[in-house]
Amino acid sequence: MRYTLGLISSFLSLITIAQPSDLEKVRSYREKNEAQIYNDFTAFLKIPNVATDTLNIGKNADFLLQLMKSKGIENVQLLQADDKNVPPVVYGELKVPGATKTVIFYAHYDGQPVNPSLWAKGLNPFQPQLLNGRIDEGGSIQPFPNFHLSDDWRIYARGASDDKGGVMAILSAFSAIKGSGIKFPYNIKFFFEGEEEQGSTHLHQVLEKYKSQLQSECWIICDGPVHQSGYKQIVFGARGDAHLTLKVFGPKNPLHSGHYGNWVPNPIMELSRLLASMKDENGMASVKGFYDDIIPLTATERQALANVPNVEGQLKKKIGFTKEEMTGKGLMESINLPSLNINGIESSNVGTIQANVIPIYVTAVVDLRLVPGNDWKKQQQKVIDHIIGQGFYVTENEPTDAERSKYAKIIQAKRGEGYNAERTSMDWPVARTVVAAVQQTTKDPVLQVPTLGGSLPLEDLVNVLNAKFLIVPIANPDNNQHAENENIRIKNFLDGVDMMAAIMLMKL
Repeated sequence: MRYTLGLISSFLSLITIAQPSDLEKVRSYREKNEAQIYNDFTAFLKIPNVATDTLNIGKNADFLLQLMKSKGIENVQLLQADDKNVPPVVYGELKVPGATKTVIFYAHYDGQPVNPSLWAKGLNPFQPQLLNGRIDEGGSIQPFPNFHLSDDWRIYARGASDDKGGVMAILSAFSAIKGSGIKFPYNIKFFFEGEEEQGSTHLHQVLEKYKSQLQSECWIICDGPVHQSGYKQIVFGARGDAHLTLKVFGPKNPLHSGHYGNWVPNPIMELSRLLASMKDENGMASVKGFYDDIIPLTATERQALANVPNVEGQLKKKIGFTKEEMTGKGLMESINLPSLNINGIESSNVGTIQANVIPIYVTAVVDLRLVPGNDWKKQQQKVIDHIIGQGFYVTENEPTDAERSKYAKIIQAKRGEGYNAERTSMDWPVARTVVAAVQQTTKDPVLQVPTLGGSLPLEDLVNVLNAKFLIVPIANPDNNQHAENENIRIKNFLDGVDMMAAIMLMKL
């Protein structure tokens, strides 16, 4: 590592941060009240939170509304988009007498769709369980006790790490400071979104509608994992995101593969060849112009990446692969490039219900991650142009009989909504204060990273509010977010509470 404790101490001495005694009071309060924190957290996790489940999303919002009011947060309300069926933002604030500056804390309470059948035996996405380790490493279910939990134990549930854990870390930090009788140095606002996992399609409406209410010096985004080394990190940006849903058509009715195989084209084969054509053997996208618009990293950003510890050998062993997809490129370099990923493919049946047929269609979802310089609509169009170049007729609808008679290869391409990448300058003075605040919570170096591999709707914050932001992740890197067996490690959650408290007590 290029950091030394001496340099860190010198750095901290130049920044106005919380009094160590205040942080001790906060930690003591948190430890005495952990049973209540876990009770609130698990009650929250029991409410299904898929963004398209309007009824239960409303229950999540109501739960947060009441919880925030009970903690003494002021002006708690729902910020609604123009369409009342859109999941609301749950908002609250604390106005500090004499304070002239404001920080907004963001997390989201919605989660990814779930398939309960994929979760490990004994686990249910909306029945939070406490385990004494990772379930795939022998961890077993434990009763929730009313005393301090072991660091490596985990809570399993949808949203545990992404991102109800972030919501609860923020609120628990606020409660610990308020309950300890410590004065907040600046105004605080809370902004908990309910549509992030659906692309934050209506976020810009909310920001425009409540623009005057959402002015601040800084947004703190509590989402994502700490670095794979276990070190805490401050992240200055996130990749953008866009999707394409591709559907290739076969015969109008399923056909016997013996009677018609070799004669009637198989749509799965057609789509497989198309998808394979989108990347070369070294993992680079073959789509024309895919990397053309990238804004190069600055010297400061390149140096920050050089300071990140290399854990790739351990990661490969843990994840279970030997060769990286992009030949010769490390993890940090790879996530600072746009990516093209296949989220899933769906067609006819397999397993015990498989049939010897030529299927009528096959569908794939293409996920495009973007970096600064990319425009999400242009990136989608580049892929569409590549598909046309492979000989496909592209339509937005189901093909007509006339189109089937005219074109040999037909594909339906539906463009999902998206947003661009955003990044805060690593030279921003407020960032140094946030880094110093988080450094108070650990003896290890706090990493500074230009871009998170995942995506967040930061473009709307910048375009509508001209806001500046920093991402402060808390989850364990092996949290299984977006997948079955999602979990939050106890130490990561409690560290998250301490990190949020340290930021709330820093002097801007």
